[in-house]
Amino acid sequence: MTTADWLTWSPEEEIGYDADTLFGGWPSHPTDTDAAGLRAHLTHSRIRKALAISTRGALFDAPSGNAETIAAAGDGLVPVGTVDLRDAVGASEQLDALVEQGVRCLRLFTVQQGVHGDTPSYRAVVAAAIERRMVLLQDGDPRTFGPLLAGQGAEVVFLDLHVYLLGDFVLMARSEPGFKATTRMLSSPDGIERVVGSLGAAHLVFGSRTPFMDVSPQTLRLRYARITAEERALIAGGNLRELVG
Repeated sequence: MTTADWLTWSPEEEIGYDADTLFGGWPSHPTDTDAAGLRAHLTHSRIRKALAISTRGALFDAPSGNAETIAAAGDGLVPVGTVDLRDAVGASEQLDALVEQGVRCLRLFTVQQGVHGDTPSYRAVVAAAIERRMVLLQDGDPRTFGPLLAGQGAEVVFLDLHVYLLGDFVLMARSEPGFKATTRMLSSPDGIERVVGSLGAAHLVFGSRTPFMDVSPQTLRLRYARITAEERALIAGGNLRELVG
């Protein structure tokens, strides 16, 4: 991607940051996509930068997955770390290693690791990450994990907020300025507008789960959302830029 390419993108088309991208093998996806393939997906979709993580860390081994992620970082990819939520003792060492290497975000794969709610290990990992001022990328039902993360001053991006759960998210986020959610599953005609109207644009970020999901419907939904240009710019990248620097 060249600067000339970027200059052809209008403010409505461009996404500054994507909060939800992965590379590597995935059980429900027919083909593997490496970091180069992910970059190609991002460029095609007019996405400048993305929080990216190797699937190896979620499915097989966190340390080697983190090493793959950090090795692939750069040229538009911002590294995201992970840990095994079932091993809180080992997780602290991994978190220290991630922080030392400048990784700001920690993705929690509760679904893949079978951590379905409140467990001692989950609470310990979350507390250790918050202590290190890491941004949490939380999968799963926000109604399950939101109450566990509340009251700790955590910066959290909920990756799986469905439009049907908007009411509960709004109620939680009113008292949690650090709670944000991606636009990925806000597919109703007014999902984005409802969050912006109730909470403000600071509580939304763009997230696509590329390359495992089609990006086009999500970019179009944000482009034509009935919000101001300033609000769109925050969702499309400004909010994440402030979080990760």
